[in-house]
Amino acid sequence: MTDDHAELIERHFRPDDPAFIDDPYPDFAALRTAMSIGRDPRSGQWILTRFDDVHEALRDRRLGRNYTQLFDHAEFGRPEPDPRWARFHEHEAWSLLALEPPDHTRLRRLVSKVFTQRSVNALRPAIERRADALLDRCAELGTIDLISDYAQPYSVGVICAMLGVPDHDTQRLLDWSHAIVKMYELHATDEQRVAADDAAGEFIEYVGDLIERKRSAPDDLLLSQLVAVEDGDDTLTVPEITSTTMVLLEAGHEATVNTLGNGMRAMMLHPDQWRRVTNGEVAPADAVEEMLRWDSPTQLFDRYVLADDVVIAGQPLERGDEVAMLFGSAQRDPDRFDDPDRFDVGRGDTKHIGFGGGIHFCIGAPLARAEVAASVEAIARRFPDIAVVEEPAYHPTFVIRGLERLRLSLAG
Repeated sequence: MTDDHAELIERHFRPDDPAFIDDPYPDFAALRTAMSIGRDPRSGQWILTRFDDVHEALRDRRLGRNYTQLFDHAEFGRPEPDPRWARFHEHEAWSLLALEPPDHTRLRRLVSKVFTQRSVNALRPAIERRADALLDRCAELGTIDLISDYAQPYSVGVICAMLGVPDHDTQRLLDWSHAIVKMYELHATDEQRVAADDAAGEFIEYVGDLIERKRSAPDDLLLSQLVAVEDGDDTLTVPEITSTTMVLLEAGHEATVNTLGNGMRAMMLHPDQWRRVTNGEVAPADAVEEMLRWDSPTQLFDRYVLADDVVIAGQPLERGDEVAMLFGSAQRDPDRFDDPDRFDVGRGDTKHIGFGGGIHFCIGAPLARAEVAASVEAIARRFPDIAVVEEPAYHPTFVIRGLERLRLSLAG
């Protein structure tokens, strides 16, 4: 890497700058044009900017989200986990997002037995009913915040109903999720880390109690199925069920809310594209794929280099290096997508990386797609003339990209 690349990265990759967070895509274009890979002198991470390299890295088994299946912390040149955040680390210990084979292989096999496309298809009528019920309330308001009035209660309600979590507990789970995901940001403060750790501890205790209730009084919903699932003599442990439940809520909820918020903002910026949905030219399910690509709810995903002699994008890497994949940049790569800055709801390209790739491809992708498609369909059918009434505002975070609010007039 040249010094020019280091200067370029410092100038065009500013994840703590509100102006960058508001619209990172021109900076991504500058980085992507100049380099496929470069090392951030501030973090030491290798940054990947182009689609083909990100796509390859997601599938490269020499890279991993975790390294403890192969090395201890000292061997890998890393410090021990900060004991101040012990409950957060406990909550993540058996997360599918954090595990590598063989633990990941075993856990995903068991979870996949109950979290299937068939189970999601069976939920579709309930998902559509929930969307319409919430939109009934929104219709009474006339002007709404799509995020707080619709997307958040809708998404957390769907996941909690699927898991078998009581309706009266959904707000607590929503608050815990919002606190915990701040830990994944590049510049989380100690105050945010304390809040995340506290929330993780409360969430762990809640799910543990819920698991015991499901053991004594099982139902046919997802959490009971996770408690009961077997593969030969293999079953899921309580910590595995707990981490799985938590990640399904956190990752599933955040991704759905942010895809819907970011995507509907894009629709409002491009009214001609919204008309293609409302007049039936483009199916909502097709539009969802472009919503995921054009303003990705996940902007960065990282991996550790687990082996020697790894070369990515022509750059030799060392064991222990970190690779940061810029999803937002890759999703606007003109070598992969024709006219990538154009928001085209009829593009119909499902081979984006909005849900990641490789062994960590999002297990909840079918549910997220179904939720967002049902929402777009219901909004387009009931409120085709919606319009923005206030400039949208993004959360001051980079890794997880989403709006704080999206104020809309339902009557246009």
